[in-house]
Amino acid sequence: MTWLITGGAGYIGAHVARTMAGAGERVLALDDLSAGVPARLPEGIPLVQGSSLDGELLKRVLAEHAVTGVVHLAARKQVGESVSQPARYYQENVGGLATLLDAVAGAGVRRFVFSSSAAVYGNPDVDLITEDTPCAPLSPYGETKLAGEWLVRAAGRAHGIGTVCLRYFNVAGAAAPELADTGVFNVVPMVFDRLTRGESPRIFGDDHPTPDGTCVRDYIHVADLAEAHLAAARRLAPADAPGDLTVNIGRGEGVSVRELVTLIGEVTGDARPALVGPRRPGDAPRAVASAARAARELDWSARRGVREMVESAWRGWLLHRG
Repeated sequence: MTWLITGGAGYIGAHVARTMAGAGERVLALDDLSAGVPARLPEGIPLVQGSSLDGELLKRVLAEHAVTGVVHLAARKQVGESVSQPARYYQENVGGLATLLDAVAGAGVRRFVFSSSAAVYGNPDVDLITEDTPCAPLSPYGETKLAGEWLVRAAGRAHGIGTVCLRYFNVAGAAAPELADTGVFNVVPMVFDRLTRGESPRIFGDDHPTPDGTCVRDYIHVADLAEAHLAAARRLAPADAPGDLTVNIGRGEGVSVRELVTLIGEVTGDARPALVGPRRPGDAPRAVASAARAARELDWSARRGVREMVESAWRGWLLHRG
């Protein structure tokens, strides 16, 4: 089998590519390099520069490399940006997916793993979020991921494509320093950035209905996430494999923002007190996954803890920005 990984030179994509290749799968990467870094990919993994919006390129790549499965990660993913640029997000995230699925169906590819997000759930008032928790996204980004799931399932039914949609929770860490996230959009690098500039970390709200008043989140190591993609790909490998599976990818354990900031202080050696500001609109007090279906259906569970996420992310931060 040969797997095409879109967004394969990105932070998550490169981890997925390395993990799948290291497990003996044949992989190639497609990336427009707007955020991807070619050096993240090890020697031996072909990289095609291009966009999932380019239907002719996709058809050519699928045919020339005899692709039998696709892992689709390429997407825009910043919630705030999606609010200010909704048309761009729908065009790239949903339009690009539609173009890709059209090429996939035409090429006879019958396996498709879709990178979704816990953003599809919005702000549910539940202790653990299961895959059956109603979806009510709060941003255009979350809407595009939910619409993407609908499209993936519809294409699967129409064309006999086995599909798995993976709903990521909060991704952090790095399998190696050179693979670390170089953006400052998620909470761990945001705290690193402030500490590096000699500023105190920020906490948005300490009056939430949680044990310490700060938001509680489920953090997943990117290496565990990559292994979940491998498990999903292998779930689809048999010709008669069942399709249309939707799975949460998280640890099933909550960590508060204050606990995370304290841990980052321990790891970095900079434990200056955090500045507490008002809540941000739309922040859920608690968002923690039920990981039971992933264990049952994919025989997968997270193996790495939050300290390992922070320590590995810090090593990457020092390599790229220290």
